[in-house]
Amino acid sequence: MEEENKENLNQPSKYEVALGKYNTDLKDDEIASKVSHLIEKHADENNTPEVKKFLFNCIDLTTLKCTDSETSVMEFTEKVNDFDDKYPDLKNVAAICVYPNMAEIVNDTLEADHVKIACVSGGFPSSQTFMEVKVAETAMALHAGADEIDIVISVGKFLSGDYEGMCDEIQELKDICGEKHMKVILETGALGSASNIKKAAILAMYSGADFIKTSTGKEQPAATPEAAYVMCQAIKEYYLETERKVGFKPAGGLNTVHDAIVYYTIVKEVLGKDWLNNDLFRLGTSRLANKLLSDILGEETKLF
Repeated sequence: MEEENKENLNQPSKYEVALGKYNTDLKDDEIASKVSHLIEKHADENNTPEVKKFLFNCIDLTTLKCTDSETSVMEFTEKVNDFDDKYPDLKNVAAICVYPNMAEIVNDTLEADHVKIACVSGGFPSSQTFMEVKVAETAMALHAGADEIDIVISVGKFLSGDYEGMCDEIQELKDICGEKHMKVILETGALGSASNIKKAAILAMYSGADFIKTSTGKEQPAATPEAAYVMCQAIKEYYLETERKVGFKPAGGLNTVHDAIVYYTIVKEVLGKDWLNNDLFRLGTSRLANKLLSDILGEETKLF
C-alpha cells in the first residue's frame, strides 16, 4: 500500500501533463530577437487606413479609475453612442470595459449597436480576495448586464507552483460565466520570463479561458510585444492540439497607433487571418481611441 502511495505521489498532475504537450522551455533573448525581426519586416505594411479602422473596431474602451462615478461613466458611454451618429461609415469600438458596479449604468445608457459591456471582476486587479467574493462579484456583474468578464489569474498561486489552485479558480468563474466570454489576464509583467508566460497561457486556456489578456494596466511592465508573441504562439499551439480558438487581448501601455499596429502584426503573422476579427482580437485601452480616430480622419479628434 505504501509503495502505491509513493507511486501516486510521483505521478505528474493533470496540469503538468497538459504543459508537457507544449514547449515551455523558452529563452527570453531568442524571443526578443524573433519579435524584433517580425516587427521590422512586417509592421510598416500594416500601417494602412483599413488596418486602423479594423483596430478601432477591436478596442475595449476602458475606464477603471478610482474617480469613476455614475455620472462620469454615463458620459463615457454617451460618447460611444455619439460615435454612431457622427461617423456612420465607421465601425464603433468593440466594448466598453468598466468596474462591475458600473455595469448597470452602461447597460441603461448604451444605445450603440454591436458594442458589448465588459467588466473586470474576481478581485481585480490583484485577484487577492476570497473565492466566494470572486464568484459573487462575477455573478453580480453578469446580472447587472455584463456581456464579458475580465479576470486575473492568481499570480501568487502560479508562481508558487499551485497550478491546481489557480486553475480551479478559473474553471469555477468560467462556470459562472457560462456562454458569456471570459478573458483571463496573465499579468505578464509579474511572471518574470517567457517560459512562465507560456505556461500561464496554456493553463488559462486549459481551464476555460475564451481570451487570454496580457495585463491589468495596474502593474509595470504592462503589455509588451514579447509577451504578446509568446501568448499568440501558445494560442496557436493550443488550437492545433484542441481545435479550440482562444482570443488574444493586449492591454496596458497601449499609447500610440504604432503600438496597436505592432500587436496587429504579431497576431496576423503568428495566428493568421482567422484571428483578425473582434471576436478573437481586442485591444484594452482608453488613450488609443482618439489617436486612432484622428489618424483615420486625418485631423486631431477628441471624441472620447
